[in-house]
Amino acid sequence: MKSIGYLLLLLLLVLSACRPEENSLIDETPYGLELPAGFPYPEIPEDNALTAARVALGKRLFYDPILSEDSTVSCAACHKQALAFADDVPVSPGVKGRLGFRNAPTLANVAYLERLNKDGGVAKLGLQPVVPIEDHNEMNLPLQEAVRRLNGHPDYPEAFLRAYGEQASPFTLTRALASFMRTLISGDSRYDQYVNGKDNALSEAELRGMALFFSERASCSSCHQGFNFTDDSFRNNGLYDVYTDRGRQRITLKEEDVGKFRVPTLRNIALTAPYMHDGSLPSLEAVIEHYSRGGSSHPNKDTLISARQFNEQEKADLAAFLNTLTDTAFIENRAFGNNP
Repeated sequence: MKSIGYLLLLLLLVLSACRPEENSLIDETPYGLELPAGFPYPEIPEDNALTAARVALGKRLFYDPILSEDSTVSCAACHKQALAFADDVPVSPGVKGRLGFRNAPTLANVAYLERLNKDGGVAKLGLQPVVPIEDHNEMNLPLQEAVRRLNGHPDYPEAFLRAYGEQASPFTLTRALASFMRTLISGDSRYDQYVNGKDNALSEAELRGMALFFSERASCSSCHQGFNFTDDSFRNNGLYDVYTDRGRQRITLKEEDVGKFRVPTLRNIALTAPYMHDGSLPSLEAVIEHYSRGGSSHPNKDTLISARQFNEQEKADLAAFLNTLTDTAFIENRAFGNNP
């Protein structure tokens, strides 16, 4: 019996010794997520707790074109910090200049979204990176090939061990990117400063625009509400009579969802032109004009969309208010940028 016990002990020691020595590199230092006043703490999955090592790894991956077929396109190619992590073209080019079919959305406060992509087709932020990485028109790289590249890289293996205690895998790759994206919190615009007590933060025109925005007549805040200026719903805003991109219907297969897209946040909206799911409206003024007219007669058009007939002063005031939602500190934050 003693010999059996000895053998069992020896086996346990051998198995323990077989664990990768690199696991001692794991750095579980929590990442201190700083939140603006009035912002709730975002939901963080238990299997991907926010640590400094994971955020650093995710940031490096975000800016590295290694995740594209020909190593020319990174996540940051379509999501630029100076543009609130959006782009300034209707549809961003991917590898070999190929174009997708939707406008790149801002990543500001993406940690709070319940469903990702404009049609809500991805249920978790940790899964969203799979879409652009594998999409033919974006990065066009099979996830397993991306993992193979990372594990053969001179630096990434150690970074993954520090972050997750294991090598790169589809799980650790996508979760690292999600960790970085969860830190992209924006909530220090002049509007925020005003509501937090800085009385002189807004001009008279901006205050008039804010009053109109939140008024029952304009009804902007019926959809663009709360701390993130979105109710996270999917609506048809009457952009077209016929939708080439069928929106949420591509996910649900229900005809009543044709032309419905996720209501976007309005934070940093002045930086993210052109607008709408296809980038078809070039300016804030064009967007305001669309809602002033009341949009198309599509049968799925939301009942909140109707002609408002804003006069020229009201249109200018609304645009002025929307400009106050720009968070300069966010777009200049070195913690988010591609810097050493």
